[in-house]
Amino acid sequence: MFRSNNLAARVFERQILTPRPGASVNLVRHFYENLVPSCTIYDIDCPDHSFRKFTDDGQYLVSFSRNHQDLIVYRPTWLSFSCEGEDCDSHSLPQKAKRFDSFFTQLYCVSLASSNEFICKDFFLYMESHQFGLFATSTAQSHDAPTTEGAIDGVPSIERITFYLVRLEDGVILDEKAFCNDFVNLAQSMGVFLYEDLLCIMSLRYQTIHILQIRDSGNLVDVRNIGIFCREDDELFINSHAHVTQGTSLLSGIKQRLLSFIFRKTWNEEADPTLRVQHLKKKFYFHFQDYVDLIMWKVQFLDRHHLLIKFGSVDGGVARSTDQQPAFFAVYNMETTEIVAFYQNSSEELYSLFEQFYDYFHANSRNSLHASFISSHSNNTHALDQLWCIKNKTNNISQFVKKMMTSLPCTCQSQSPSPYFDLSLFRYDEKLISATVRHRHSTEHPIKFISRRQPNILKFKIKPGPEAGGSDGRPKRISSFLFHPYLPFALSIQQTYMQPTVVNIHFRR
Repeated sequence: MFRSNNLAARVFERQILTPRPGASVNLVRHFYENLVPSCTIYDIDCPDHSFRKFTDDGQYLVSFSRNHQDLIVYRPTWLSFSCEGEDCDSHSLPQKAKRFDSFFTQLYCVSLASSNEFICKDFFLYMESHQFGLFATSTAQSHDAPTTEGAIDGVPSIERITFYLVRLEDGVILDEKAFCNDFVNLAQSMGVFLYEDLLCIMSLRYQTIHILQIRDSGNLVDVRNIGIFCREDDELFINSHAHVTQGTSLLSGIKQRLLSFIFRKTWNEEADPTLRVQHLKKKFYFHFQDYVDLIMWKVQFLDRHHLLIKFGSVDGGVARSTDQQPAFFAVYNMETTEIVAFYQNSSEELYSLFEQFYDYFHANSRNSLHASFISSHSNNTHALDQLWCIKNKTNNISQFVKKMMTSLPCTCQSQSPSPYFDLSLFRYDEKLISATVRHRHSTEHPIKFISRRQPNILKFKIKPGPEAGGSDGRPKRISSFLFHPYLPFALSIQQTYMQPTVVNIHFRR
């Protein structure tokens, strides 16, 4: 549609030309090639907070106090000032531009945590209506907690984990849900997934998936628990047959359904009755104890009725990296309580689904107007080319598949919808920066955003700070970035060991 790179010419062309049906928003986003951050204010006068992220409607910036006790929410505004003369661009910025409150207005500060609890700074989810936000606090983690009935050995314990439902408009706490002597992985929201109004919380210690509903009234309502029991009346049925089960150790309901699915799948793979017995011994009974020892690591919604559950060893459930850990994926139907699919993490069939339908795993993260344009290898040819390039360079396809499968189940609301990460508009070094929220790197070099349509044209660059660290022996800075979902505006946050945090603002002047 646009034949010119001049902004005024593009506005005129937009008035007289009609885009193809369904492509109007996509084409309007090409204006971001002209509307880029052009000015940086280094080391602004900023409150000493831990900044989490913007909501994807751009109305809220969520942050936490350094003592992890308070929630502070800001509304982005824009720097405004007057100058004398006609050419304001030649004037230097006023002194107030160095202040954080020139760009943000504090809406409220709410105390969430008690004296022995701390806000989990890596955890924050919001409803797609942006009416409510979900936050969490917890006490310290204990690795030598006493063994209790139903708890998995080797999984640490947290005395108390509390989830708070907060109205984002005014900070009112509407409801809370507490878990005692349990363990939920709250790092980057990994142990919790939000789908529309449904919330699932993965209890690693007690191997239970808690399904809750967030009502419009602001209440957290228990829907069902999946783990030891799968149906609402399972416990009643077991207790009514206590004389039969007394003295025996039963597998959990989810584990029984998993084993029965694997058995039937293995049974149907061999039609010959004579060979079927040997096939079962080799494929099922030989690995029976391995399947029994599996625990649930992580879970996500695929839709309102199906869950994608990741299984693995106890060690992998709390490990930071699971690349080399054997893992399995199961698709579970909550209504029928059946396992409907089962894959190993080296399955090329699952990888094919991952490659072609990646957006489906992020379906709930793409419901807003801005988030629906997040680039992935299933909706963007440039991202797909990058994936294929990595795949073609690998010497071991099985290891490549395992590495790709570490991102499943997907982490909820983990990507920034900023147009500057749209691979149809810009290209950049993804080792330095990516759409992943709070991507961190330690480089001291500027991050360049180059036009995709004009490969040699540098549109803008972001320099996290003055040259420092690295070869001269000074400590390196670790930088993270928070991009506004639709404005030419970003925060870069620099952290250096034993030094105050430095916040820079990058915006279009």
